[in-house]
Amino acid sequence: MHIVALKSPDTRDQRSVIHPETVNKILDLKGVTFSFESGIGDGINISDQTFIDLGLKAISRDECLTKGNLIITPTSLTLAESGAVQPGSTVIGMLNPFYSEDELKGLNQSKINAVSMEFIPRITRAQKMDVLSSQANLAGYAAVLEAAQHLSSALPMMMTAAGTLKPAKVFVIGVGVAGLQAIATAKRLGARVEAFDTRDVVEEQVKSLGAKFVKIDLGDTGQTDQGYAKELTPEQITKQKELQSLVCARSDIVITTAQIFGRPAPKIIDEATIKKMKPGSVILDMAVETGGNVEGSIVDEVVSVNGVKVVGVSYLASKVSSHASFALSNNIINWITDFYNEETTQINFDFEDEVIQSSVLAYEGKIMNERFA
Repeated sequence: MHIVALKSPDTRDQRSVIHPETVNKILDLKGVTFSFESGIGDGINISDQTFIDLGLKAISRDECLTKGNLIITPTSLTLAESGAVQPGSTVIGMLNPFYSEDELKGLNQSKINAVSMEFIPRITRAQKMDVLSSQANLAGYAAVLEAAQHLSSALPMMMTAAGTLKPAKVFVIGVGVAGLQAIATAKRLGARVEAFDTRDVVEEQVKSLGAKFVKIDLGDTGQTDQGYAKELTPEQITKQKELQSLVCARSDIVITTAQIFGRPAPKIIDEATIKKMKPGSVILDMAVETGGNVEGSIVDEVVSVNGVKVVGVSYLASKVSSHASFALSNNIINWITDFYNEETTQINFDFEDEVIQSSVLAYEGKIMNERFA
C-alpha cells in the first residue's frame, strides 16, 4: 500500500498531518511505502530532508493524489482533486463534512472511501484517535494566550514598587475539553477565573482547577451520550444571556467555547452584553469558524464594540503547530495501524467495529452515514 500525506491548502493552518516522532508506526508496517507532499513540514519547521532521512519520499501534490492508495489529508479534497484519485483508494483526515458535503459526495461518486476523524466515537478504545479532543485541548490553551495579547493589562497579581497590581478576571463559557484547558491556562498565568457550563456535572472539574463555577438555573439541560452539551431551547438561551451578562460585565477576558457538533454555534453573547463590559475588555470567540458565539464576531478579525475587543481566530490549535501536528498525526496513524491488515496490505473495513461504523462516511460508492445520504 502506498500511503501519502498532503499539506493544508490553507496557509492559515500551519499543522502537518505527519510528524517525525510518529511516522515510524507506519513505516514499521509490512507492505507499506510512504510519500508526502513537499513542504508539508514548513509550518512546524521540519524540512523535507528530515522526513526523507526517516524513509519517506517527497513528491508533488498531484503525484500524491494520483499515486496514493491511502491519502492522509488535513481537509477534504476538492471535487477536481477527487477526480484525480484512483477509485478504491481511501482518504482519511479532518474532512469537516458538515461544511464540505459536496466534497464528500464527490469522493463517494469517485468511489473513494472517506474516513472522517471528527466522527471517532467517544469510547475508551478510541481515545487515542480522538482528534477533536486533542485539537480542542491545544486550542483552549492558545485561546488564553491570544486573548492576553489583546488585553492592555497583565493577568497575574503583581507586587511592584509602585503598589499591587490586581489580577485579571477571566470568564470561560463552556467547560468541554477546550474550556477546561482555557481555565487551567488562565489559572497558571495568575488570573482569577470563573466558568459556566449548561451541564452541572462539570462543576467539580472547574473547582478542581481552582476556578469558580457560575451557577445559572436553566432547568433541564444535561448532555448527550457522547458527553457533549445538549442544544438549549430559545428560552434557555435568553435566560443564559441575561444572567451571564452580569459575569461578563465584571470580567477582563471572556472566552466562549460553545459548539454543537454538526450545527451552527449558538449565539450566547449579544451586543447588549458587550456594551455592559468595560472598555479594553476582550472577548475571544472560539466558535467563530462555525458561526460564532458572539454577535458581530468575524473570522480572523478584531472588532471593536463600545471599546470591547471581539476577537475571532481561525485554526487556534495551529498557533501551537508543532504540538498540534504531533497530536493530529498520532490520532490518524493510530486509526491506520489499528485497521491495517499486514497480510492483505489493505485497510480492514469491518463494519461490525464501532470505530469503523462511526468514522467511515463513504465506502465503495455508498454513503454510510445517513446524515449525508
